This record gives sequence, C-alpha cells and structure tokens, in this order.
Amino acid sequence: MDTGLLVLRLAVGLLIAGHGVQKVSFRLGGNGWAGGTEEFRRDGFRGGRLTALVAGASQIGSGLFLAAGLLTPLAAMAAMGVMTVAGTVKRPKGLWVQNDGYEYPLVLVVVSAALALTGPGRWSADHALDLTPWPAWVAVAAIVIGPASALLTRVVLHRPAATGEGTGYAQTAE
Repeated sequence: MDTGLLVLRLAVGLLIAGHGVQKVSFRLGGNGWAGGTEEFRRDGFRGGRLTALVAGASQIGSGLFLAAGLLTPLAAMAAMGVMTVAGTVKRPKGLWVQNDGYEYPLVLVVVSAALALTGPGRWSADHALDLTPWPAWVAVAAIVIGPASALLTRVVLHRPAATGEGTGYAQTAE
C-alpha cells in the first residue's frame, strides 16, 4: 500500500506542480507569466497577473507538497481548490478531455481527496515528521474547504463577458 501511495503522490503531485510551472514560466511548454495572465483573462477572470501568479504558485506548492507527502490534507485541499476552478472553466465543454472538458481536473480533484482520506503512506514527509495519521476531521475539512473555496474564488473573480471581448481589458485588468 505504501508503494502505491508513493507512486500516486509522485505522479499526481508532479503533474499538478508542472501545470503551475506552465502558468508562470516558459518551462514545460508554458507561455510565461504573460501567457498565464492572458489565459485567465480569456477564461473570464479578473486580476490578471496576480490571478495567474496565485494560481501557478498554488499548483506548484500543492503539487510539490503532495509529491513529498508533506502536510498532505492541506496540500490536497489546495490542489482540489485550483483544480476545481479549472473544472469550472472547462465545464461548458462537457466531461471528456478530447473536447477540452473537465475530465482531467476532476480526476485530480478526486485523487487529491483520496490522498487526504488515506494519508500519504509510510514513505512520506508526514510520516518522517510523525504527523500521521491525520485526524479524520482534518481530511473531511480539506475535502469540503478546497472545492468550496474554489467556487467562491470563481464567483468573486469571474467577470461578465464584455462587448468586444479582448479589446482594452488586458491593459486595465492589472
């Protein structure tokens, strides 16, 4: 079981972190911070550069913490949050990833929730620091707070589509 959790944490954590790196840099096929900023604007978010920075940093941090098995419920909560936001963006396109749907973010949310519930396993920073097992209420709180905070973030940062979308907004949204 511990080996399986290690493999799962490494794969999912590093994929989430890599997704964040793409938001704020040219590494791993990213379009740099400006590209991440423009992506959020296209997806209907306020905040421009700050939104891209916070989302990228949240993905990098939560992904690396999940991979390490460090503060696992909190890392899972942050990962569920950023990936729930991604899912809300892709929701209008349906479930399946081949149509740019929310299948991939949903899988990452579910795996993060499962890691919050199971714990990171013996080969983890949490175990080495004697933080495991986490109380069940911590995992449940993480599973509720992560997606709930994402939905609140989506509501607060969403902007209605303007007439002539893309003209002038990019200069004023900082």
